[in-house]
Amino acid sequence: MSDPLTQVIKDEARCLGFDLTGVTSPEPPPHWSTFEKWLALGRHGQMGYLADERALLCRKDPLQVLPECRSILVLGIRYPAQREPYQTEGSGLFGRIAAYAWGDDYHSFLPDRLQALVKFIETWVGHSIPSRCITDAGPVLERDLAQRAGLGWIGKNTCLIAPGLGSYFFLAEIFLGISLDPDPPFKIDHCGKCTRCITACPTQCILPDRTLDARRCISYLTIELKGDIPPDIRPLLGDWIFGCDVCQMVCPWNRFKVQGGDDPGFRARLDLQYVDLRTELTLTREEFNRKYKKSPIKRAKRGGHLRNILVALGNMHDPGSEHELLKMLKDPDQLVRTHAAWALEQIKTPKDK
Repeated sequence: MSDPLTQVIKDEARCLGFDLTGVTSPEPPPHWSTFEKWLALGRHGQMGYLADERALLCRKDPLQVLPECRSILVLGIRYPAQREPYQTEGSGLFGRIAAYAWGDDYHSFLPDRLQALVKFIETWVGHSIPSRCITDAGPVLERDLAQRAGLGWIGKNTCLIAPGLGSYFFLAEIFLGISLDPDPPFKIDHCGKCTRCITACPTQCILPDRTLDARRCISYLTIELKGDIPPDIRPLLGDWIFGCDVCQMVCPWNRFKVQGGDDPGFRARLDLQYVDLRTELTLTREEFNRKYKKSPIKRAKRGGHLRNILVALGNMHDPGSEHELLKMLKDPDQLVRTHAAWALEQIKTPKDK
């Protein structure tokens, strides 16, 4: 049974909107060697920040993040789940966006909630405490910490899966300079013999050791990659223009009726659930920045966003898009021009070829 302070903190975290709460110690993560091997094989692609020397030290030893740390509070908050493929019925050409990006960027409000929880803890104990809040941007192996804090298991699709909640949630951590009762690690692997995520992945980027090759992952290609998408992979992206949810959509653990996902911070914008591709091509840099000011999509920037739009249009092989694509050949951004030329070539080829 948890000590009173630990339980009070968990109760307050739930009041702040967190669906999952767990506590673990600042010991080295159990899958550090897997991460190290993954980097050595270059499967992180252009995400060089993952291999930064300081970041590696922190991921290997959580005490490097906060030397005074005695407990790590691991939190999970659910966002809306992806729906089945949308049928446009001739009403337009639409691109798909990962469900987490349907609303405002979670970095704009989750840090405030973490800080509010820290203030609550300090008020309860009656003094300030060393702490550090992390919202997925910090150098920690957060799924390892979450599994050790009892929140769930790391699935074959590399997502953390919580029984009854699935995998559509964000993780966050608070490193604390006080001792809390740790939760028992989650030890059961409920994936069993299921390989639906591996089979369904459009680019076959999911590997047998519960890692993935980011260089083939649609989320990496449409968000993190800053240059050209490799031509041989472009047809595999289908209509995904920012992120991808396929491995989560086919997971049986996301098919249960679950609670959560209705947090005001994740209120979905209708225009982001399915994006009109042709209309999107008309965006100037200023219009893009204004439309996506509060959205995670701003990370792709206009050039990357239009690159993704053009790949999706090319994959639709729609002759009606030729006029818009010809205009994009004159765009000031070389990245856009290159992918516009590729898309034009695709619409000359029947879709079933």
